[in-house]
Amino acid sequence: MTDKPVMVREMPIGERPREKLLLQGVQALSNAELLAVLLRTGTKAESVMHLAERVLARHAASGMQGLDELSSSTLAKIKGIGEVKAVTIAAAIELGKRVVAKQGERPIIRSPQDVADLVMARLCREQREHFIALLLSTKNQVLAMPVIAVGSLNAAIVHPREVFRQAVSHSAAAVIAVHNHPSGDPAPSKEDLQLTRQLVEAGRILDIPLLDHVVIGDQRHISLKEQGAIE
Repeated sequence: MTDKPVMVREMPIGERPREKLLLQGVQALSNAELLAVLLRTGTKAESVMHLAERVLARHAASGMQGLDELSSSTLAKIKGIGEVKAVTIAAAIELGKRVVAKQGERPIIRSPQDVADLVMARLCREQREHFIALLLSTKNQVLAMPVIAVGSLNAAIVHPREVFRQAVSHSAAAVIAVHNHPSGDPAPSKEDLQLTRQLVEAGRILDIPLLDHVVIGDQRHISLKEQGAIE
């Protein structure tokens, strides 16, 4: 006589996949527990956890990739899965693929407008000045966007050393400086122009050129390169 399967509702609350996710976060769940959350229910003869484990065990040799490569119609033929569960699994796998693909995309900067498009939503409503360095590859792809300094209503204390320390750390080929004016007016100040000259000189010494310094206002921006402040 086989043992009666332990249903999820009979498990301690902290061990149930959905409750465990809520209590400990999604990272705490095993592959089988994640799949069980998607499946939601098992069958009369099999708990959802056992069903999830059985599905994964079918593809143990190739790991999660084996599940990834199955079509929804193939998944639906697995005993206990059916069409609804199959399309749920397929949709979750495809969503995961798209998230990974999106993370792999690096924005490419070709103009000051590209810079503005990248940071405008993030900076235009800030109540304090934020100075960001766009660190670029040899193909002008954005490698990183570290915040170098956060200042007051009208100033952020920035030292070229901090900007280029980040550039060297990320093996950047070039840098674009960006900061916002909380007033909404992107017109550069004397301090902006002075800092730009310092950054240009530091970049020249380190052979990591400053390509531009873009000032962000309220849905407006100004390129100091286009203004002639950077040769």
